[in-house]
Amino acid sequence: MPSYDFKCVECSKKFSLTMGIKERGTKRLKCPKCGAGKPEPIFSTFFAKTSRKS
Repeated sequence: MPSYDFKCVECSKKFSLTMGIKERGTKRLKCPKCGAGKPEPIFSTFFAKTSRKS
């Protein structure tokens, strides 16, 4: 499952949530610190690991 990073607009706390892609579009997100809704997403890097050698 992917991990998504967010930043609260109200208190500026950064936090991560692990959820499915479908769940990301339907789940109501809240800040774990202050409880404010609609945190803004933070774009971060990712990597993919395969069994093939490049």
